[in-house]
Amino acid sequence: MSIKQKAIKGGKWITVSTILMTVLQFGQVAVLARLLEPAAFGLVGICTMLIGFFSIFSNLGFSNSIISKQENDKKLLSTIYYLNLLLGGIIAVVVFFSATLVADFYKEPRLVNVIRLSSLNFIIIYFGQIYLFLLQKELRFKSVAIIDIVGGLAGTSATVGLAYQGFEEMSLIIGNLVMVTTKTLLQIVFGIRLFFPVLHFKLNEIYDHIKFGLVNVGDGVVGYVQGNADNFLVSSMLGVQALGYYTIALQLSVFPIQKLNPIILQIAYPVIAKFKEQPIELRNTYLKILDLISFINFPLLIGLFITAEGVVPLVYGTGWEPTFPLIKIFVFVSMLSCLGHPLYTLVFTKDKPQLLFKLNIFILFIKIPLVYLLGTYWGVIGIACSFLIATIIHTGINFFIVNYLIGDFFKPFLANISKIAVFCLSMVLCVYLYKSFVGFSGLFDTLVQIGIGGITYLVLTLIYKYSLADLKNLKQSL
Repeated sequence: MSIKQKAIKGGKWITVSTILMTVLQFGQVAVLARLLEPAAFGLVGICTMLIGFFSIFSNLGFSNSIISKQENDKKLLSTIYYLNLLLGGIIAVVVFFSATLVADFYKEPRLVNVIRLSSLNFIIIYFGQIYLFLLQKELRFKSVAIIDIVGGLAGTSATVGLAYQGFEEMSLIIGNLVMVTTKTLLQIVFGIRLFFPVLHFKLNEIYDHIKFGLVNVGDGVVGYVQGNADNFLVSSMLGVQALGYYTIALQLSVFPIQKLNPIILQIAYPVIAKFKEQPIELRNTYLKILDLISFINFPLLIGLFITAEGVVPLVYGTGWEPTFPLIKIFVFVSMLSCLGHPLYTLVFTKDKPQLLFKLNIFILFIKIPLVYLLGTYWGVIGIACSFLIATIIHTGINFFIVNYLIGDFFKPFLANISKIAVFCLSMVLCVYLYKSFVGFSGLFDTLVQIGIGGITYLVLTLIYKYSLADLKNLKQSL
């Protein structure tokens, strides 16, 4: 079976997995928003920031190096495996004992148990993670999809069940541990045929992987700081309740790119890695990925922008009105972010991860002062606006890096994106007219708005971009 055929077959499985996971997580958030207070989401948000920071150090970016270098040597993989386990254990201890310091900083005693329980993630996850990397490298996305589906079902069931039992924020933490444990066990079951660790541990033999990974760690630290500066300042300046609103608004706004883009990028990276020595194929593949990502994501995000006042009460219930203006800002953050995501596949394919590090360093020095300044004067809205400004700058530089790596791509990119932009503006106009003359609240009006937007985008697509046959082929490729 050719690389393209494997990618198409894998894409179908990842699509099924993503759809099911999206439904599960969307339903989970909708239920929890009615059971938990905003402060509970804020507490978990703080814990997530802490876990995310330490996760940067625990795997040293080996996932990217294994795929980029197409690593198969069992002795080298064994050393990487044992090193991951060692780092995971050390990080778990550090996180566990940092719980009281973090709780004291935020003056939130409930954070102690939340953080200590979350530290178990680092004990569990690295027993199976290398198998996930290898399954992706070999384009075995059916196995990856099954792992995600079963793990998601287990985690969501545990989370919702515990929330109904009154476990508050702990329901989210325990549910996540259930999901991680389930996925780890399945990763081992599916991946054990590809790799069984041997008694071999020599760090000098994985020097290239460590060197590659340390650049990833540096980039990860800088990227983490500039990516979470807004969350940190919201929680420290405005409190956990404001962070709860901020988190929910951001989650809803990034939902499309979190769930749809992995379908494309999870397959794209190992495929692009195999074209690293073919410049024309590499550029054409990148442009196709960029076009597909924008074609799928933009209408969903613009649809959320114009229907937020109707969608949020239906999904989260009453009491979440402060998220409306935040969502409208984050929609544009997500649109720009999804255009930047394919860069990651290019820099790792070209063995130039240092470019991401330099980019994130530059954005860091722009974003943090912006977040503090705008947050001081305009609160949570100002912080969201600073996030948007930094993302605009980040995307512009991103494209110049892409141009350096693959050559001129602006003309075909602008031709594609301009059509999609016109389609989206037409959606906004049609839905706005309905809202102005008929209404925008309630289930019926919201569904009609969604229908109007979807039909408008589809009709324009069929006339000016894709035929029915093209859309059928697109569906099959996903």
